[in-house]
Amino acid sequence: MACRKAVKAVLIDLSGTLHIEDTAVPGAQDALQRLRKAAVAVKFVTNTTKESKKNLLNRLQRLNFNVQEQEIFTSLSAARSLLVQKQHRPLLLVEDSALEDFSGIDTSEPNAVVVGLAPDHFNYQTLNKAFRMILSGAPLIAIHKARYYKRTDGLALGPGPFVTGLEYATDCKATVVGKPESTFFTQALSDVGCGPDEAVMIGDDARDDVGGAQNVGMLGILVRTGKYREGDENKINPPPHLTCNSFPDAVEHILMNLL
Repeated sequence: MACRKAVKAVLIDLSGTLHIEDTAVPGAQDALQRLRKAAVAVKFVTNTTKESKKNLLNRLQRLNFNVQEQEIFTSLSAARSLLVQKQHRPLLLVEDSALEDFSGIDTSEPNAVVVGLAPDHFNYQTLNKAFRMILSGAPLIAIHKARYYKRTDGLALGPGPFVTGLEYATDCKATVVGKPESTFFTQALSDVGCGPDEAVMIGDDARDDVGGAQNVGMLGILVRTGKYREGDENKINPPPHLTCNSFPDAVEHILMNLL
């Protein structure tokens, strides 16, 4: 740690780290307020694709989190940027509650397949349509490839298994835009104006949150809430900088040791 710079930015995962659906992690609001009093920038980075940024912000504010819209960077934002850049017309496999973040994107006569978390649309007919489009040359874009996530009723399949199924059937490789892709983290860091060696990531996903962040040179703190399962810290190399019980413990470590 002696050769690292003091932390200037903290990237924070949302679902599973600060809250699980409409329930906040105990003590998370107060811990966030403590962190905001320190001389660090805060950015919320999420792979959540089941709701728009506006809906997500409303949820967080209902849970009494002090969060502003411009502080949230989502994989939906990254996907939209790619669609605009490539001038793709997407078949959007996302929940209706997330479509707001693609407002203004031309979806007529689609020539690209975009997959997020879409339980209401993951049926044979829709996936077969995507399969045929990809076979005909349409690119496959995965908003992210998370294996699963945590709901109040337990773990649930993420979009990763469906993306992987389309990859397998079409013998192609998806372009992934969310965590753990390095461009996702570097874009989030550019928003707060600091480099990876000045930043730390807090999340409940060892691979996507912690592993992805550490691959670009950040420190990663894994929390034992949300989707965390015993032994997850052993699934990545190098292991997390720290594994702790919850977001408040992670904040305490940052305030005491990394500033």
